[in-house]
Amino acid sequence: MVQANGLRFRTMVDGPPTGEMAILLHGFPEGAESWSKQVEALAASGALAVAPDMRGYGLTDAPPDVRDYEIGKLMADVAGLIKAFGRDRAHVAGHDWGAIVAWFFASQHPEMTKSLTVLSVGHPAAAAAAIRNDEDQAKRSEYIRLFLMEGKAEEVLTEDDHRRIRVMFGDIAGPAAEHFVRSISRPGRLTASLNYYRANFGRGLDWWSRANDVKVEAPTVLLWGDQDALLGRWQAEHTKDHMTHDYRLDVLEGAGHWLQFERPDEVSRSLVGAVL
Repeated sequence: MVQANGLRFRTMVDGPPTGEMAILLHGFPEGAESWSKQVEALAASGALAVAPDMRGYGLTDAPPDVRDYEIGKLMADVAGLIKAFGRDRAHVAGHDWGAIVAWFFASQHPEMTKSLTVLSVGHPAAAAAAIRNDEDQAKRSEYIRLFLMEGKAEEVLTEDDHRRIRVMFGDIAGPAAEHFVRSISRPGRLTASLNYYRANFGRGLDWWSRANDVKVEAPTVLLWGDQDALLGRWQAEHTKDHMTHDYRLDVLEGAGHWLQFERPDEVSRSLVGAVL
């Protein structure tokens, strides 16, 4: 366990202690194991790869209050983890919610971000605008309304032995999916994971203006699958409108949302390329 920002984080770590550090942030409803292939590839390249269970997930501590999952505290977790390994800077990567945290972290802490690699989720301002301006993305994002409903979301997602969560993964994640389901079924863990949405997207929260404030200086790559059922083309293609420094969009044709599992080699190559 790694102590950071007042919490204990369970982390997957591999690679030489003196190598370039890459921190890999997972999304909903996953865990550190979503990066297993990439941790292996980065370590083989000579990098120090660190994939934590994010707060509320896996064996990492799960604070009880919704406000404990505000974006500022999630960013502080990343900073604390980097410092816990004796580093001042790291290459930062994220998928799904981990990508959102990575975007905000890179903007808030340019001095700590060597590079940014984000999977599926475009620039927060582009993602927010897509929900407002793109009918297709608005439909894809309707599930968020359920996730904001305390109690109701937990009831729906736990029905039939977490059937809906299992359906999210299908056969793509293999044994890891069953691990994620078992992990999130532990007392309080599903609510903790849903608190990411409630603490940041809930009523009265000015998410839109905060998203527009995200400015990234680090070299950035966005990997997006053109068959992603949750995040459509609009938000991916309009990310460039919010980038003023080195940026590239890599479209993975035929890939869906779970890119680390669906296209492990391509994701690994992108990460290794950013670090080396």
